[in-house]
Amino acid sequence: MGERGLDGLLRELAPQVLGALVRRYGQFDAAEDAVQEALLAAAVQWSREGEPTSPRSWLISVATRRLVDEFRSDSARRRREAVEAPADPGGAVPERDDTLALLFLCAHPSLSPPSQLALTLRAVGGLSTAQIAAAFLVPEPTMAQRISRAKQAIRRSGADFPPPAPGAERVERLRVVRQVLYLIFNEGYTASGGPELHRAELTGEAIRLVRLLRDLVPGDHETTGLLALMLLTDARRAARTTAAGELVPLDRQDRSLWSRERIAEGVALVSSTLGRGPLGPYQVQAAIAALHDEAASDAETDWPQILALYEVLETISPGPVVTLNRAVAVARTRGPLAGLALLGDLAGDERMAGHHRLAAVRAHLLERAGFAEQAREAYLAAAKLTTSAPEQRYLTARAAMAQPDEE
Repeated sequence: MGERGLDGLLRELAPQVLGALVRRYGQFDAAEDAVQEALLAAAVQWSREGEPTSPRSWLISVATRRLVDEFRSDSARRRREAVEAPADPGGAVPERDDTLALLFLCAHPSLSPPSQLALTLRAVGGLSTAQIAAAFLVPEPTMAQRISRAKQAIRRSGADFPPPAPGAERVERLRVVRQVLYLIFNEGYTASGGPELHRAELTGEAIRLVRLLRDLVPGDHETTGLLALMLLTDARRAARTTAAGELVPLDRQDRSLWSRERIAEGVALVSSTLGRGPLGPYQVQAAIAALHDEAASDAETDWPQILALYEVLETISPGPVVTLNRAVAVARTRGPLAGLALLGDLAGDERMAGHHRLAAVRAHLLERAGFAEQAREAYLAAAKLTTSAPEQRYLTARAAMAQPDEE
């Protein structure tokens, strides 16, 4: 299977195959089911017999046959009235990547924003229902129902497959698409659960898709800002864990391991957007990431400028995570007690209830302020809240280090 591996190849091809079937036959929900069956068949057959000459065509052919069987079944009689099953499911497949058109379909305005995100993460990002549920902090059965309803809504709406024409709808759907790609990237950069901190196949796919999106909408500064943010963040990936897989926080990372190539590209991208149009949250976050990446050491980081950018970000895109990050910047410029005062404002925010990052930041600032016992308790609380094994180990180790000495 080569360096990408079977899982990586299937993840790359899945949205392309689904896009091809939806473009040709419509029926998003039936097409998605057929593609999943084709992927399962490929996982079994290819692992035994090897990769076919044209994996994409193989998957489209198998998925099409599954779709035809569905159209012809007694349970699909109503669908047959609207969609005629093709006599020859093995026809030529155009060599085009319909992934971005699929992204726009999943961001259709007939869906609620949570359903748009969930459906796109499932159909295009390849995330499991459990992973999506963790990203949205909802039970897995709830997310499964949401995805099922979203597919049914797409079918009922009769949505057209091509991307929308320029206008207000395109702008809104672009916003949703960018948000989905950012969520995919975040799940790869810091996995919501499991033994590994990173899922490189997801960060790589998110970067690939946002590059394609930028080609599709040239001149869109927020898309360029999102690409810059991803590159500048992913540039640090090699330094975020030790050889044993243990988490290394930003202030202790070996910056010689950071990707200079990605940093240079990211800085150039964000520099090309700032001041040339409306300022969006991804551009601001990319500018913050650039300040981190360009600093020779943690001590040389321009924290006052980072704080100023977080204040801008909180104005144009307020939210508890932004406030949490601003508290860290406040602590680095004005002291840990000032940062802790900001965290108090988040204690009653339902969106942060049960989120391990709030407890982890509080623990870090308490430790810096000299409150060892409170810091230890907060580290342990954060460790219980996260489902990421590397984060659990790191937070538990920090709790042990914060243990006050016995007299």
